Amino acid sequence: MNTPKQIPDDNLVVIKGLKKWFPVQKDMLDQLIAGHTDYVRAVDGVTLDIHRGECFGLAGESGSGKSTIGRLVIGLETPTEGSINFDGIDFSKLKPEELRKLRRRMQVIFQDPMASLNPRLSLGDAVIEGLQIHYPEKKKEHRDMVLSIFEKVGLVPATYFFNKYPHQISGGQRQRVVIARALVTCPDLVLADEPIAMADVSVRALLLDLMVQLKKEFNLTYLFITHDLATAKYICDRIGVLYLGRMAEQGDLREVYTHPLHPYTHALLAAVPVPDPNLRRTETMPEGEIPNPINPPSGCRFHPRCPIVEAVCSKEEPELRELRPGHFAACHFAERYL
Repeated sequence: MNTPKQIPDDNLVVIKGLKKWFPVQKDMLDQLIAGHTDYVRAVDGVTLDIHRGECFGLAGESGSGKSTIGRLVIGLETPTEGSINFDGIDFSKLKPEELRKLRRRMQVIFQDPMASLNPRLSLGDAVIEGLQIHYPEKKKEHRDMVLSIFEKVGLVPATYFFNKYPHQISGGQRQRVVIARALVTCPDLVLADEPIAMADVSVRALLLDLMVQLKKEFNLTYLFITHDLATAKYICDRIGVLYLGRMAEQGDLREVYTHPLHPYTHALLAAVPVPDPNLRRTETMPEGEIPNPINPPSGCRFHPRCPIVEAVCSKEEPELRELRPGHFAACHFAERYL
């Protein structure tokens, strides 16, 4: 392996200029007529860092590039451009076998546990698979390790759940199994891709409490992907707001929530329900839907829906600027919100 490039000790993940463009599939005749290949610009120039031991949230509408960034960070996709460093190791310099060995330090909590669990495997066998792949030398300890992690995620008695199948337990219990499977290899980074979206409302708070507790116990770092800012507020330390493959705003969660500096962030916060029937929202909501990522708008990508748009917005792409300590926004007129 090449000598890894060192990064500051407090950064577990460093991403610079990250792009991921997917070619649009066309039949041969359409491709000949067009004379070029179109691309879906899922991620189009994102720079961010994730500190050790924190929960960094990625928020935005469907199609903003959240899940694609998550897959890039754990090596399930190859970047079109840009760099990803994990604990000082540059992904681009890794051979496939080296990346496979590194993956035991990066795990995923999937959105839909029923889709991510094999219905033909018992819960114990589903979780033990990761140990068989990454820790074959501890074969005699595998069962005890699975029973231990079941207890930590609240699946008790653990021996009862070990031989059950996914269809025999509730949705909340299945999500606990997926969390157990992610943690059994003792990872450093956990990608939580909308981990409570499929759970009943009654158990969402319990699952979030469990994730917070496990984060402290195992000294985990979370990359938490969500479209729900109310959920992000409960668990995240810092947050990045994505729009059409680019970072609109980034900073400490409390700072972003109390002093949003981008009109898109204002719109997302205005959409969060307030538990007061007498309170009515007065903020102007953006019209229309997120544009086509194959042919994104020129200049600022939010300008066709922006309530404070000016002529410059359609011509010049705004840079992500630090306007308050640790608080960045990509808007030509972000100073209006200071």
